[in-house]
Amino acid sequence: MSLSYFYIEQFDPSQKQITLDEDTSYHVVQVLRMKPEEKLQLTDGKGNLATGHIIECHKKHCSVQIEETSYRQPAAGKVTIAISLVKNTSRFEWFLEKATEIGVAEIIPLLCERTVKEKFRYDRMKGIVISAMLQSQQCWLPVLYPPMTFQQCIEENKAEQKFIAHCEEATKTGLSHQQNNRSASSVILIGPEGDFSPKEIESALQHQFIPVTLGETRLRTETAGVAAAVLLKLN
Repeated sequence: MSLSYFYIEQFDPSQKQITLDEDTSYHVVQVLRMKPEEKLQLTDGKGNLATGHIIECHKKHCSVQIEETSYRQPAAGKVTIAISLVKNTSRFEWFLEKATEIGVAEIIPLLCERTVKEKFRYDRMKGIVISAMLQSQQCWLPVLYPPMTFQQCIEENKAEQKFIAHCEEATKTGLSHQQNNRSASSVILIGPEGDFSPKEIESALQHQFIPVTLGETRLRTETAGVAAAVLLKLN
């Protein structure tokens, strides 16, 4: 049986004892009803993993004795999904959860010409990403950026492989056929419900983004984001 898995924002591998923050302590003591001597695992989302046991059960400052630490290298081929915010917040939250479980490295919420909703509760969204990382028992937390304009994203992104998935009639090839180097970093642009504007598509092409298709059916924004993550990470 796997050990319970928790997130700590700051971690020094040389530490022998760690006091959990109030929220995590409450979850350990009050929700899970864990007792002294029970084992658990902690990660900082930066590759560090610690295994230890509880030495003090307090709902505000639970203490853990560290028994073993290790470091996990990040996966080769960093994948970034740059995806428009959508009107239905729960759908975007679903995307964040699934993309994290799949193992993407970065998520960039995009503000496009046709993006309907621009409000973004960063703390809530990061919490969803953290929960998904813990649920899937990973040691790397995706970098979640604050919302970024489309133009800023295409001008600043330095990925080795750059793709744009749009719905306009144009010459496009399947994303799975475009990956020539599995260890190279990749970014893909996913548009809003109304798709990217012709101006945005043209601008992306001028910045060396390759037009791709994710399949034969038209997908919702959040579904397209997950499909792209699967193709780039798991294909």
